[in-house]
Amino acid sequence: MAAESGADGRRTAFLTVLNPSGNRTRVAVTTLPFLIGRSAENQLVLRDNRISRGHAQLVATADGYAVEDLKSRHGTYVNGARMDQRPLHNGDHIEFGFPDSYKLTFNFEEDELGRILDQFQAPAETGATGANNLGKLRALVEVARALQNSLSTNDVLTAVVDAAMAVTGTERGFLMLRKGGELTVSVARDRRGGPLSTGDLKVPTTLISRALRQRRELLSMTFDPLEEQGVRPETSVADLELRSVVCVPLVHVRTGSVEETSILSTANDTIGLLYMDSRMGHADLSHGNRELLQTLALEASTILENARLLEEERGKQRLEEELDIARQIQSGLLPGELPTTGWFRAAGSSTPSHQVGGDYFDVQQINPAAWSTVVADVSGKGVSSALLASLLQGAFLLASETPEQIEHTMLRVNRYMIERTRGEKYATVFYSTLSQTGYLQWANAGHCAPLLLRPDGRLRTLQTTGLPLGMLEMATYKVETVQLEPGDKVVVYSDGVTESEDPEGQFFGTERLRGILREHPTDGCGELHARIMAAVDQYADGGMMSDDVTLVIIEYLPEAAA
Repeated sequence: MAAESGADGRRTAFLTVLNPSGNRTRVAVTTLPFLIGRSAENQLVLRDNRISRGHAQLVATADGYAVEDLKSRHGTYVNGARMDQRPLHNGDHIEFGFPDSYKLTFNFEEDELGRILDQFQAPAETGATGANNLGKLRALVEVARALQNSLSTNDVLTAVVDAAMAVTGTERGFLMLRKGGELTVSVARDRRGGPLSTGDLKVPTTLISRALRQRRELLSMTFDPLEEQGVRPETSVADLELRSVVCVPLVHVRTGSVEETSILSTANDTIGLLYMDSRMGHADLSHGNRELLQTLALEASTILENARLLEEERGKQRLEEELDIARQIQSGLLPGELPTTGWFRAAGSSTPSHQVGGDYFDVQQINPAAWSTVVADVSGKGVSSALLASLLQGAFLLASETPEQIEHTMLRVNRYMIERTRGEKYATVFYSTLSQTGYLQWANAGHCAPLLLRPDGRLRTLQTTGLPLGMLEMATYKVETVQLEPGDKVVVYSDGVTESEDPEGQFFGTERLRGILREHPTDGCGELHARIMAAVDQYADGGMMSDDVTLVIIEYLPEAAA
């Protein structure tokens, strides 16, 4: 079989991905470098927070491929050995420092197909019949490979039926899959490739189901007459004008290397069967053909599982694409530019723990002498929280300036959330305005208490002034005021900052945040923001990102206006 290659002449490679749940899928290496990690920007995204955001990559070498570690926290392992960079050979295993995490197997396409064909090679050498069978099975393997390139599952199942009839010499073939405890015909074909109707199957499916439940080995039986299975005499093989019937169960398999492939042999692990019959002659179940049919059943079961995983992966991919669009839209709702000159300056960011998040922040100029800042954290995660965060952002677009206006805005949004979510969702919100005279007015609806940092390193906590929005209809939101001094900074953050975890599950914590602030009280808001985010990222790399991470720092510099 000719080796398949890409546009640059390099042999096409695949990664077989085994996730922690035991599901297996296959990903083509379509671009180089091929990035692997947990962030959405990678070509292969691995949903394990212990894996670094950019963990490893596949790169081109003069004669093939190599894997390269990207200075990950827990390292990259090839065949059990940690390495920085190493050439890859067919069948190499790639891991990421944890035995219960993802496992990758590197393969070339033609080598995998050769492995399958080798299983049929010995029987094929027994004579012309075996050679003919090998040709038919080669066609099946080509369809199996085509499955990797997005052919429909039905195309593959049709090829399975055609190949099974070619091996046995039977006239009709049906592929039945178990659905809700019953067998349902998925493919019905005659030996000339013509379609059959479900009604052409004369043998009762109840009989076939019983035979399937009572099986003891992979290759089932030919049965004649049917009365032996407890069927009425009038439905015997003779009455149905059948000369022979062959049933081959399709079973769940744990796929791996040839040596590692195992068959789950309980009746509950049967996913369906191939049924074939003949009116004109007996099925050819000579020793060689019996082995071929048995191997075909194993490969068909593997193809069905791969097809299921592929459909599942496609569904996930479609969802990932839609969530990626939502993430881009949500990111576009955040402030594009924050003021970096003048008496009011700000720096901020919001990083969702998933594709979309329930945090948001906004900084707006009310008039030339006043700015507003809002940071919100909606309870829960996922799309529903992201939608509610976007609605909240719209509710706070009309900035308030006076304490009375701030309180009125908080009460109005609280009522809105209770009416829309019926108490199932709430949000913590810090909402403030800062005037050019240095008066900071704020209301804190259950949000993490922001920290006021003085230029001399002193810290003051801006405590909560009310319950989270959407929690209680009778809640009140007192507005507090503090006079800022030149150089003061207000650090507003979500609990994703302080609750970021290291690999041992320990929180970053408020004291660690306070320590950074005390050590760098004269840093500008932009520099201080970058310093805190770098510390959180370094602390949490390889650990759990259990929540969105939002950090906003505003700075008061009245002398800059002068």
